[in-house]
Amino acid sequence: MNFQQLRSVREAQRRGFNLTEVAQALHTSQPGVSRQIRELEEELGIELFVRVGKRLTGLTEPGEQVLPVIERLLLEAENLKRAADDFASAGSGRLRIAATHSQARYALPPAVRDFRAHHPDVSLHLQQGSPRQIARLLIEGEADVGIATEALAQYPELVALPCYRWTHAVVVPPEHPLLDGPLTLARLARFPIVTYEPGYTGRSHIDEAFTAAQLTPHIVLSAMDADVIKTYVELGLGVGIVAAIAFDEERDRHLRAIDARHLFADNMTRLAVRRSAFLRDYVYEFIQTFASPLRREVVDAARHQAPEGEAAGSPVLAWSQAA
Repeated sequence: MNFQQLRSVREAQRRGFNLTEVAQALHTSQPGVSRQIRELEEELGIELFVRVGKRLTGLTEPGEQVLPVIERLLLEAENLKRAADDFASAGSGRLRIAATHSQARYALPPAVRDFRAHHPDVSLHLQQGSPRQIARLLIEGEADVGIATEALAQYPELVALPCYRWTHAVVVPPEHPLLDGPLTLARLARFPIVTYEPGYTGRSHIDEAFTAAQLTPHIVLSAMDADVIKTYVELGLGVGIVAAIAFDEERDRHLRAIDARHLFADNMTRLAVRRSAFLRDYVYEFIQTFASPLRREVVDAARHQAPEGEAAGSPVLAWSQAA
């Protein structure tokens, strides 16, 4: 039994049983992947995959039972390598951060700047995606830290720590009717709306507020990125609902922002790591740079708790939206 056999099995499941993609991911040949899988099956004395001819089409019942064990073995091998690297090459390495567009654009830059100033030998790799994509990158070991507003707390394999609360704002062109008089959901619902895709940046709280008020908003465009939303508001497509931290008076001088915290529930940005991963020293330091209450002992205590829910009194970083 060897790690290449285990990686071949794991990647076969991750790549939808497409051995061509598995071979590309593992930098080997398709016959080589097939051989590695078959040799492992022979050693274990069971078939891990359902086959139709030479094609793999799914996991057998034994395969379903064995795959989590393979995942754990490979994870511990990765942890062993990271632990060794922490001693052999302290202060240098690679930090992989996965974040939504809004977090990458508005929340991360100060933390990245400060972290780089103290860790010039750590290379940063930033990946952007949906909260679900971020969770998957963390679970599969393709990212060290994930940052998003929604979804990260739904995965038992992850520990998702609260970082800061934020609210929404409505953005409109100058002299828009919504600038006159109090902002209400009823007034807002009279105009076409441009806002986030479902599953992004507090969109669930926007939908919940309109539903509770028995109003149906006319959403003409959904996007993942606040900058895209603001662009289409400037073009006159509708009024925008964005994270308040995404509005900058100097950059967005052709728009006006209206505080909407009284209309929509507060949102929580979370930072997640894989519960069972070994975190190098500089990963802990980045986490605290991004959210100062998340000291190493706080992160470790959360990782050692049972996956169900968060401990009472979890630290939340107060975020000044005027900053």
